Amino acid sequence: MRTVACIVQEGFAPFEFGVACEAFGLDRSGEGIQNFDFRVVAPDPGAVSSSMAFSINVEHDLTFAYEADLVVVAPIPREKWGRVDARVLDVVRHADARGAWLLSVCSGAFILADAGVLDGRRATTHWMYTETMIEMHPQVDIDPDVLYVQDGRIITSAGTAAGLDACLHLLRQELGAEAANSIARRMVVPPQRDGGQAQFIARPLPEVSSLSLAPVTDWMLENLRADLTVDQLAAKAHMSPRTFARRFKADHGVTPAAWLARQRVIQAQRLLERTDHGLDRIAEECGFGSAAVLRHNFARVLGVTPTAYRARFACIDESSRVHSSASVPAA
Repeated sequence: MRTVACIVQEGFAPFEFGVACEAFGLDRSGEGIQNFDFRVVAPDPGAVSSSMAFSINVEHDLTFAYEADLVVVAPIPREKWGRVDARVLDVVRHADARGAWLLSVCSGAFILADAGVLDGRRATTHWMYTETMIEMHPQVDIDPDVLYVQDGRIITSAGTAAGLDACLHLLRQELGAEAANSIARRMVVPPQRDGGQAQFIARPLPEVSSLSLAPVTDWMLENLRADLTVDQLAAKAHMSPRTFARRFKADHGVTPAAWLARQRVIQAQRLLERTDHGLDRIAEECGFGSAAVLRHNFARVLGVTPTAYRARFACIDESSRVHSSASVPAA
């Protein structure tokens, strides 16, 4: 990878644009790291306004992007999703067809989706926009819980700072781990973050369209440490197991077992943040039974170990921490 084109359009997001400039546009030759021929391009060169009431002067049109080894797309305003400049879409499709790298930061994924290059592929975007992406582009396999996704030579990233993670991931592949680590040090960021954006999302309980299930889910939350079965839950709801399972999935989008596992992980997060309990006790209180099962489910959902999560998010103020002699409410 030698040449990089970053496409900006009217209303582009400055921070996400800056991520691409920082990752691929700086001169690092003094550190023994390869430089890229990095150019900012636009459908119409000249003054291009950002979303923050200032403009930049873009010298290059899209010609360079047709040959660049990497094409980066900066996000555009929400009202332009689905109405992206046809010239930009052509560049994106051409890059995909010739096997160039494509990288989007945050909601820049909507530009790639509008071009059709994400059809049938796994991708991500900022968690706030995943539902919109699913509605607008149901043919895209959206993963809302990760910092970035690479599918072939297309990389999509989650919100804002996750763009740095995606860029470092690509630099690691192109320049090697040592160079990528050096670039990360200069950025003063970790070279590779654990986990995904799921750790940073406040996930309220979903609305329950079937009021008959609300008492059951409340009861589940109050009894997370119990061994809960579909038969037992169905009896609580006065339904057959089959009807209960079907109704539950219709309301929550997942099976009762998957929903229960997620709520147990959420409770484990709370206990890791607020208490100094050992993993065995947390596993017992959350209903996982053993530390090994807790670790497996925690890593599967959040992509990070319970120990790493506690190191990052444990309360600093010891006066607010709940010690082992106290209890934490289930919800």
